[in-house]
Amino acid sequence: METGLAGKVVLVTGGAGGIGQSICRAFSSEGARVVVHYHESEESAIELAEELGGVAMGADLRDPLATSGLISDVISELGSLDVCIANAGNYPPVSKPLWEIEPARWSETMASNLGVTVNTARSFLSHASKAKAGSMVMVGSTAGIYGESGHSDYAAAKGAITSGLLMSLKNDVSDLGGVRVNSVAPGWTVTPKKLEQGVDDEMVERATATMSLKKLATPEDVARVVVMLSSDSISGHITGQVIEVAGGMEGRLIP
Repeated sequence: METGLAGKVVLVTGGAGGIGQSICRAFSSEGARVVVHYHESEESAIELAEELGGVAMGADLRDPLATSGLISDVISELGSLDVCIANAGNYPPVSKPLWEIEPARWSETMASNLGVTVNTARSFLSHASKAKAGSMVMVGSTAGIYGESGHSDYAAAKGAITSGLLMSLKNDVSDLGGVRVNSVAPGWTVTPKKLEQGVDDEMVERATATMSLKKLATPEDVARVVVMLSSDSISGHITGQVIEVAGGMEGRLIP
């Protein structure tokens, strides 16, 4: 199916990460001009951008001014910005109940997930409001829908993205005509980082216990849905929606 994305300028925040790389490659395969955003992974971002014939750009998206500067730089260098994928985020590696999560970690998790998404949305939609066109996809998580024991900070941040923020933004842009905002909520996804940490049969069995499809997602599974939602040709009448890429997941097993 024709996506109509050939020649479109697409910004993928956190583009050098596991899911981010697959999203960048998926857009590039559709003929889009891809901007690979990075914060700390400069080398990986540049390597990927060179592979795809795209551009790598760095910015700390926790800073609203840096985020605004990134959007301005994309438009200045490439002439436009048609699609924005708010993928950047950070998952705290240590599992703790809420009462053991120190205030500093809570604040950092919020800033690195909800905060960067808000800053990205503010800057991109400011541009889209003038262009009267644009598509944004925010990457959430099933943690924000079903909760995740040991990661209430991450779940709260992602839940805010796929509920109150998403529903408000799709209404904010409703009078612009050609601007859409949607979200993707990946479930258990086998990223390179997860493979490094180890994926054994017991973990897979536990993760897929409430799934209709008894398998973990791949980054490519997520990327295909992001591309579909970004395409005006395919999803031109879809906005304010959350698509779970989680194999029919219905919840999480409580440890």
